[in-house]
Amino acid sequence: MQLQAYWRILRRRGWIMLLLAIITAGAAFGFSRIMKERAPVYKSTINILVQPLRTDFGQAQAAKILLDSYVAWMDSNYRAQEVIEKLDLDMEPAALRGDVRIASEAQRLVIQIEVEQPNGDLANDIAREWANRFVQWRNEENQKVRREDRIEASIIDDPVYSLDFPKTGVNTAAGGVFGFLVGLAIVFVLEYIESGIIRSPEDVDRFLELPVLGAIPPTDN
Repeated sequence: MQLQAYWRILRRRGWIMLLLAIITAGAAFGFSRIMKERAPVYKSTINILVQPLRTDFGQAQAAKILLDSYVAWMDSNYRAQEVIEKLDLDMEPAALRGDVRIASEAQRLVIQIEVEQPNGDLANDIAREWANRFVQWRNEENQKVRREDRIEASIIDDPVYSLDFPKTGVNTAAGGVFGFLVGLAIVFVLEYIESGIIRSPEDVDRFLELPVLGAIPPTDN
């Protein structure tokens, strides 16, 4: 199909794609606003620095290897129960763990805790308390070894929460793109259905492979 034919289709039916894009973008925006009022989800993030007191290569490598075991220690029902009791939460340990993500970053010797909750302040409290559990445990374990062999843990900064769901901007843009694509599909379906209808001299040449000898001009009546 030639570019002129595409342009003709867009001029005749482009409004369908534009209209559907506006409708779906508006619907996505409205849904996001409603969900933000009724069921928002906030994510709080806190980082813990794991630092060996000895700066030699062997101790640094040992700290990197231990990061995964530290994550395993933190990501347990025992830790969840301790946090629940400390903050007086009305939930089961397994349910709380479902809202928490704990991961390590060996390159920076950092453990990151992410907590999702409908209440941002509560998410911060859970993240902070979970991190404090680990720092306290490391301090207790360090008392059992020589100072130069200790691996200390410290909270880098206070936890900060942000809105994680819904993402209004992303949802609105995605809705607009989806509506545009649906409109594009509808346009092509309509063009396919009407592909046998001859509207212009170019259609005669394309479908019948016959030259156009003349055309009846449109009348005013």
